[in-house]
Amino acid sequence: MHWLQTLDTSLFYFINHSLSNPFFDWLMPLLSGGNGVMRWFVPLAIAVIVAMLCFGKARLRLCALMIFLVVALGDPLVVNTIKKAVARPRPCITLSNVVERLGCTHTGSMPSAHAANWFAATMIVFLFYRKKICVTLPMLLMALAVSFSRVYNGVHYPGDVLAGMILGAGYATALAIAFESAWQFFGKKFFPLWHAQMPSLVPNLKIGNSKSESPAPNTIDDSRFMIDRQWLRLSYILIFVMLIARWIYLVSGTIELSQDEAYQWTWSKHLALSYYSKPPGIALIQFIGTHIFGNTEFGVRFFSPLFAAILSIMVLRFFAREVNARAAFWLLLVVTAVPLLGIGAILMTIDSPLVLCWTWAMVAGWRAAQPDGKTRDWLVTGLAMGLAFLCKYNAFYQIICFGIFFALWPPARIHLRKPGPWLALLIFAICTLPVVIWNSQHNWITAAHVAGNAGLRGQWHPTLRYFWDFIFQEFALLNPVFFIGAIWAMIGCWKFRRECPLWLYFFCMSAPIFFGHLIWSFHSRILPNWLAPALPPMFCLMAVYWDARLRDGSRLVKPFLTIGLALGFFAVAIMYDSNLAGKITGRLLPGEKDPSRRLRAWKQSAQLAETEREKLQQQGKPAFIICSHYGITGLYSFYIPQARRDVTTSQPLVYSADSDTPANQFYFWPEYDYRADRKGQNAIFVSESELYKLESDWPWKWLARQQINRTTPPPTPLPPRIAQEFESITDLGERDIKIGDRVFHREHFWACYNLK
Repeated sequence: MHWLQTLDTSLFYFINHSLSNPFFDWLMPLLSGGNGVMRWFVPLAIAVIVAMLCFGKARLRLCALMIFLVVALGDPLVVNTIKKAVARPRPCITLSNVVERLGCTHTGSMPSAHAANWFAATMIVFLFYRKKICVTLPMLLMALAVSFSRVYNGVHYPGDVLAGMILGAGYATALAIAFESAWQFFGKKFFPLWHAQMPSLVPNLKIGNSKSESPAPNTIDDSRFMIDRQWLRLSYILIFVMLIARWIYLVSGTIELSQDEAYQWTWSKHLALSYYSKPPGIALIQFIGTHIFGNTEFGVRFFSPLFAAILSIMVLRFFAREVNARAAFWLLLVVTAVPLLGIGAILMTIDSPLVLCWTWAMVAGWRAAQPDGKTRDWLVTGLAMGLAFLCKYNAFYQIICFGIFFALWPPARIHLRKPGPWLALLIFAICTLPVVIWNSQHNWITAAHVAGNAGLRGQWHPTLRYFWDFIFQEFALLNPVFFIGAIWAMIGCWKFRRECPLWLYFFCMSAPIFFGHLIWSFHSRILPNWLAPALPPMFCLMAVYWDARLRDGSRLVKPFLTIGLALGFFAVAIMYDSNLAGKITGRLLPGEKDPSRRLRAWKQSAQLAETEREKLQQQGKPAFIICSHYGITGLYSFYIPQARRDVTTSQPLVYSADSDTPANQFYFWPEYDYRADRKGQNAIFVSESELYKLESDWPWKWLARQQINRTTPPPTPLPPRIAQEFESITDLGERDIKIGDRVFHREHFWACYNLK
């Protein structure tokens, strides 16, 4: 194979050196995405695909969708996998005298991702428009030019590019064949009406018998029923694919636990009736998950994607029954494209089970509030609300929402003269007993904590600061397009409240929560996730409102929906893997501004703390770790192997800083009183420091690859209480916790000697 490597190198030098000229020196970096081209190329490409989906015919839409899928799946799953397995160094690393027109990177060289992506897209275009040379020829020329530019710019060997071209065209063809084969097999069986309208997904692929006959009229009792059933089947496929994809994502280890997840994982090792800040639901869920799958990230988060799938099925069936299955499918896509709900589908926080139970109560409550509603429906509603309360306290808001619905919809008030609603309240009250009992034993500490979070302790000074924070956060996390659409629907549906009780019901289940927090934002800060339970009914209202507008002939709905979905899926993808921003722009986000910063680099931080503890322990005395924040205590307890083993023992390895008054759940566990159990021992005290302050125009300097000016905050001071608890303390300084060359966290370490 030496001759092949020699040929590859010779061709590389010929293209990189001998063909050099001023015009190519200007053009080729642009074709490879250099000189800031990626800043506008990717948004332009996304805009083109969105336009094709909005305004194109069925054939063009399928082509655009398949191009998106082949690039989105082929790059990370095929190209990157082979690139890591082959691990061929770039020419700039192994060769001398390379003209580096785009700099030198240390990622793998074989195959070229640019060549693979362009030839994959070109192959899809060829399969759809083989006979239209005016479409296929420009695409092929562009793919060849981009591939050539990779060698000319000195970032790939010709062999890398050739491998990428063959690979991209190959897996694009394989994907098209797979889709066409699946359509011929499953389409005829499960989607007969759609298959009759479109016998082939890829026009120029002939697999089996692509001819389709319309179902005989006597086999279809109700065409509307058949169409709805097809939309439901498509929805179930989407839910199943999303469930498996989210589980695979969690297993991949792309992100680590958040502070709250790790903190609440420690609760699952100390089961109780309730906890300092939250009900017992999250501890029970994590207890089950980690007992099935072990103390792993997947064990902690297993139920979150499952809850999201159950929620999707629940909303799908309810919406299909009350509205139509087509609108239910698009509602499912909308919910998937909302970043805040996308986060809730992978992180195991209290909001995931809360939203599920709230929606369950909403669905059961609508059935119960009908004129023929039965007592058992109210019992289910009460149970769902009670389970929601055991997950998060603001489930109590749903009682207020039902009260508003009774006030605004007179026909529902007949149930107030029946036992159903009152039995539901009784079941809800019974579900609150664990929390009430625990708090009665602990001086009602949770009430004081919740009041503090809501800002009830301080004096009110009206301000717009929190209001604008609330608007901006919800605008971004709820998807800007759908945020505007949902508010528009809440306002627009009001005049139809008497004719459309379902619209009014969705309004009552969501609007009081949204507008209530909006008003309260003039008083105190509102956290984005406080709106979480109101989101399913809010988007249900949006879907039913815009579905009605679409049936009335509105031309605004389809572009509105397509743009919202494209923007939402892109935002969710960036939140799931922030490194995609670097692939798109050619430069990774600064660690200080990475959206996944709170979910990454904790293993390195925990390992660093353990290393310092082991060094201290080598001085002859047992040593342990104290953290300034309960979240860091949970993370270190999870990611330090010995601490994970000792978390259920009478002497854990990692503690939260002591206090005279309750500040977190560790205060209530006697085994976490290190002053009683660790006297005379040494400790490493860890405090999280502020990251660098970036100047206000950092995004533009980052995109332009210019130097970003950082201001280093002053060092974190040692808490006086820690200084009083030990005989002597040595400042070990601040450490940057990095992934690559990006700083994600800064921790300040102190060595503390002889606990008094």
